[in-house]
Amino acid sequence: MLSSLLRVLRTAGAAALCLAAASAAQADNWPSRNITLVLPFAAGSGTDTTTRLISQHLSQALGVGIVIENKAGANGMIAATYVARSAPDGYTLLVTTNTTHSANPYLLKSLTYDPVKDFTPIARTGDLPFMLVIHPDVPAKTVGELVAYGRATPGKLSYASGSSSAIVSGATFAHNAGLDLLHVPYKSSPPALNDVMGGRVSMMFVDILTGLPHVQGNALRALAVTTKDRTPLIPSLPSMQEAGVPDFDISSWQGYFGPAGMPKEIVTRLNAEIRKIVEKPEIKAQLATLGMDAFSGTPEELGTFVNEQLVLWERLIRDAGIEKQ
Repeated sequence: MLSSLLRVLRTAGAAALCLAAASAAQADNWPSRNITLVLPFAAGSGTDTTTRLISQHLSQALGVGIVIENKAGANGMIAATYVARSAPDGYTLLVTTNTTHSANPYLLKSLTYDPVKDFTPIARTGDLPFMLVIHPDVPAKTVGELVAYGRATPGKLSYASGSSSAIVSGATFAHNAGLDLLHVPYKSSPPALNDVMGGRVSMMFVDILTGLPHVQGNALRALAVTTKDRTPLIPSLPSMQEAGVPDFDISSWQGYFGPAGMPKEIVTRLNAEIRKIVEKPEIKAQLATLGMDAFSGTPEELGTFVNEQLVLWERLIRDAGIEKQ
């Protein structure tokens, strides 16, 4: 009996050593082919545009091609689930935001991935502040005027959403300002914004990159940013709190993740290259023009941040009175 047990243990140990050796060899040869970055939002979104800029430099640093694959839909769950079930070999990564990794556990009744257990944190790349925009026909030039109009005409105003930040921002605005707003959800921000510009929906909370060109072209009117304080990206806009809406502080963050179980060597290399890119002054400046406050950190810091954000977004969603769908 004892000899049989020893043979089993020796066999298991040898198998483990072989797997470890294979993993080390895989990491040593990485990358040897194109890397796919899966995005949970459509082309033209803030995450899509900033990722395409960063990926150009990442491709040069790694010496392989970077393929962007947009898998929009189900509030980002399609993309997140796809990456969670991919091989943890460093060739399929998720570039995502608080939508999939902070809000979805509290917005969706049925989630097909775990934002902590199913992913390997790689690097945070920055924040994407949101702003409130309205159709020019809405008779308001300030948040205070919008609130007054909404209270005088309950049920007339509507808000579009194409991400969790937009969903939660709209619901928080309605709750904290005491407004009756109709929520009109979309798969992603670009089509939602199109309907606001077309006058079919009254307003929307949208990332600065996606919304600012339309504000500058007078197709939309911007009233405030969602962060606690004004953002240097658009210093002329007040914050929602400054504009009179209490307890309003919502910001979208962005980061790179791989499937759970990625080799540490690959994670370390990716983290180092991404940090070099976003910390270059000229690239930070380019990303700022795209509405992104770029910065980074270690994989461990991103993992801790995700856990903290899950607590924060649970409170935001509960306080806004949003029920799981």
